[in-house]
Amino acid sequence: MTPELTYSELAALLKSRAGITVDPIDLERPGVTFEEFGVDSLGLLGVVGDLENRRGTPIASGAETSKSPADFLEAVNSSMKAGA
Repeated sequence: MTPELTYSELAALLKSRAGITVDPIDLERPGVTFEEFGVDSLGLLGVVGDLENRRGTPIASGAETSKSPADFLEAVNSSMKAGA
C-alpha cells in the first residue's frame, strides 16, 4: 500500500470489508456519496479497522461517518500524516 490511501485501495477495502463492489472511478465522481453504493458507517468502520491494523496507525475518530469517498480519503490521509 502507498502512504496515502487511494480510490483504488478504498474500492478494494470496501469489497473485502463491507462486501460492496465499486469501481474506483465511480468513487471519484464529484458529489458521490457512500449511500449511493449502499455503504453505511458499519462498513466504513470495518475499512477503518483494517487500515489501522495494516498500517499500525490509529485513524482519526469520525472517518467511519464520512458521507463521501472524498471526505473519507481526506480524513484517513490527514490522520495518517498526523500520526507519521
